[in-house]
Amino acid sequence: MVRAETTLSPDQIRSFQRRRAVRFILFLGIISLFADMTYEAARGINGPYLEILGASATVVGVFSGLGELIGYGLRLFSGYVSDRSHRYWLMMFLGYGINLVSVPLLAWAGHWQWAVVLILAERAGKAIRNPTRDAMLSYAASTTGQGWGFGLHELMDQIGATLGPLLMSGVLWWKAGDYHDAYLLLFVPTGLALLILLMANLTYPHPQELEVKVVHLDAREHFAPGFTLYTIAAMCLAAGYADFPLMAYHFKQHQLLADAWIPVLYAMAMLTEGLTSLWLGRLFDRRGMTVLIGITFVSLLFPVLVFLLPMPWILVGVLCWGLGMGAQSSVLKAAVAQLIPQHKRATAFGLFDTLFGIAWFAGSSLMGYLYDRAIGLLVGFSMLLQIITILLWMHFVRKYVRHKS
Repeated sequence: MVRAETTLSPDQIRSFQRRRAVRFILFLGIISLFADMTYEAARGINGPYLEILGASATVVGVFSGLGELIGYGLRLFSGYVSDRSHRYWLMMFLGYGINLVSVPLLAWAGHWQWAVVLILAERAGKAIRNPTRDAMLSYAASTTGQGWGFGLHELMDQIGATLGPLLMSGVLWWKAGDYHDAYLLLFVPTGLALLILLMANLTYPHPQELEVKVVHLDAREHFAPGFTLYTIAAMCLAAGYADFPLMAYHFKQHQLLADAWIPVLYAMAMLTEGLTSLWLGRLFDRRGMTVLIGITFVSLLFPVLVFLLPMPWILVGVLCWGLGMGAQSSVLKAAVAQLIPQHKRATAFGLFDTLFGIAWFAGSSLMGYLYDRAIGLLVGFSMLLQIITILLWMHFVRKYVRHKS
């Protein structure tokens, strides 16, 4: 019997490609779910933990910023290596291994200096794998829509970021503030994340093949016009956006919340970030850069609410902070993916993240210093930088986006 050949229609081919891309995004999302469950759980309690170990607010601010500097600064190198070598999965395994294993080891940090070393190692691991992961995600998201793809990934990412702090809150409540057991428990999601990473590698050995439409630019022009302005605006946003460890330090020092409730508040921020990311991503696919302007307006007042007012205004401020983080994690990266050709995307993500991290480090360090001097100075600095960011977003839209249309 002769088997008749089956010819797929263009619609069937696109449907198959989309399903395959969505499955890959889900794979990366599940990995991120367990990864975020690990290190975001720690980020929810690192501030109080450092305070217990004897660190000052300046130390928390400087090393939180230094962690972000390392976490972003190394991405230029790791992204370049990834693009040059095409060893995507090797970079993923190396990065996730360092990123995740460092976290539960905090259980045995007896001094704040050792805790800081592990916190910085966790950020370094994230720097190694993030440009590669974002580039791989952009390959699949080219089929589904960049905003939707990054938004779906961010939603799953933040499910883990919500569960992790809640887990820490439960352990701290059950164990009466035993940080050792809280950190030790994080070996479980660490192992699950690495196992699923292996499964994803075996299922999709060549993720770059998921991109259907490849952008071809002149060899002399690697980045689209406006990339510099866009990056400067993102740097202003990073410099003025207070990190949660400093907020958690504030809650602890002024006894605004019990230790067990601080990670709960962080979990609520992560839940807000996750639930809004998919919606923001889809909105970005339809409306473009104007979404960033609106979200930055909404998050503008979070420093006043968090650092100057009591509960329940603190809760409102943290939720605004989480909404802004959702835009940074989904829309901000989706826009970068649209400005960069495939063969330079990991490098571009690395460059963008490096400059973003430098700004984050400088701003975080300065805000920690300002906090020790006068909280009002911190609040004013944060709001000023976010206002500058809004103005730069508006200039970008007027000059590059509307001009195109």
